[in-house]
Amino acid sequence: MKDGNYRAIAKELKAGLKAGRLFVDGEFVRARSKKKIAVINPATQELLTDIAEAQADDVNNAVASAQRAFESEEWRSMDAAARGRLLWKIGDLIEKHKTELAVLESLSNGKTVTEALRGDIPPAWDIFRYYAGWANKYHGETIPVDGPYLNYTLREPVGVVGAIVAWNYPLLLACWKIAPALAMGNTVVLKPAEQTPLTALYFAELLNKAGVPPGVVNVVTGAGQTGSLLARHPGVDKIAFTGSTETGRRILQASAESNLKRVSLELGGKSPNIVFADADLDVATQSAFRAIFANKGEICSAGSRLLVERRIYDEMVDRLREKAAALKVGDPLDPETGMGAQVSRAQLRRVLGYIELGKKEGARVAAGGGRDKSPENRRGNFVKPTVFTDVKSGMKIAQEEIFGPVLCVIPFDGPEEAAKIANHSRYGLVAAVWTRDVGLAHALARKIRAGSVWINTYNGFDSASPFGGCKESGMGREMGVHALESYTHVKSVWVALDRDVKA
Repeated sequence: MKDGNYRAIAKELKAGLKAGRLFVDGEFVRARSKKKIAVINPATQELLTDIAEAQADDVNNAVASAQRAFESEEWRSMDAAARGRLLWKIGDLIEKHKTELAVLESLSNGKTVTEALRGDIPPAWDIFRYYAGWANKYHGETIPVDGPYLNYTLREPVGVVGAIVAWNYPLLLACWKIAPALAMGNTVVLKPAEQTPLTALYFAELLNKAGVPPGVVNVVTGAGQTGSLLARHPGVDKIAFTGSTETGRRILQASAESNLKRVSLELGGKSPNIVFADADLDVATQSAFRAIFANKGEICSAGSRLLVERRIYDEMVDRLREKAAALKVGDPLDPETGMGAQVSRAQLRRVLGYIELGKKEGARVAAGGGRDKSPENRRGNFVKPTVFTDVKSGMKIAQEEIFGPVLCVIPFDGPEEAAKIANHSRYGLVAAVWTRDVGLAHALARKIRAGSVWINTYNGFDSASPFGGCKESGMGREMGVHALESYTHVKSVWVALDRDVKA
């Protein structure tokens, strides 16, 4: 398909959606359950399709398929280098079908197709190419133990991985989990968010085109109950989850109550973006604006708390107000649109509820402050890009994750206060520091409790660099060599070299 005519592409894609199907054992199959979930276009409230709400029998079937594939000769005996070539081929197919995947992401999520083409799809194909290189390079070692022994370790796959992903970056988050899992020889059951399952099902077709053996990756659709069934399933050896902190707690509990499966969690954030008076204000303002209003604020790493040194506070607020007023909110398939629609009516209500709460708490609305009710947007889940000033660190809008286009601007006086405000949060996902003082930047990077700290930039991601949080932002890491640890277990092998050695 040619790039650019996104509405025509969307029309063609909608006609080919596989309503009510699951992907199990390399085939699209009808769910045994008759329950359905409607997938709605957030920008228009149009029904895109109905998906199956997988129940226990369906999840059991998918897990059994993954178990068979894991034990199969075809997958178990595949050379690591061959797995690497397979992953590279998957990456190539994602790139080849980038436009279709971006349009599907836009249709169900409400993000602009421009954002999807820039921020969702290229990192998805890149992660497969990155882990393609690791398939035959992550290995054991020999250990010089005492005595007449040869001791060596093996890195072995953990088994069946249950991947449960959020709706804000549906395909990318799935690929963050599937790529390292396959590189290490695991098999996968993917449960996409019920709001945004379209790219997962399209991706399943690409896996067949790539030649992935049947059962190595399975896709079950459904809501929270389906995810819970997967998290509790005794045939699943690891859960890799991205989503809310509350759901992460339930997954940990499910692991404890079932088979003590491994769990990695990438959860919420309320991230501080700290701007000192000596920073390049033009660059810092532009970056701070993107940090909260990209993907309509539905980003776990959103810079939702903007800490600004008091000397430049008013100037930065004025700049942000102007940029918010100029941002075009509307049709996600229009290349000129700057911000799309919130993913669902429930998320729209959540964001609007926090905006009203911020007003009641005494924060001042400098920009936006409500729903976008312009004639062309009245049917969709559109929110005006909102900037709050006069925010105190203890306010709920400064402590709780809103997951929407709502920025809290907080003044500070000096580095110590900045660090104190930054760490005044139950979350610890990311942070940023803007200053020309290199020593100060590095000192704050050490003081701030977060999984990533960016200096004079924001939202820096690369397949080779680990991503994840501390505190209530989760455990484990996505991407980089560090992610491979959670998709393998270490086996220690001892060989007696002396026949006379005593047991």
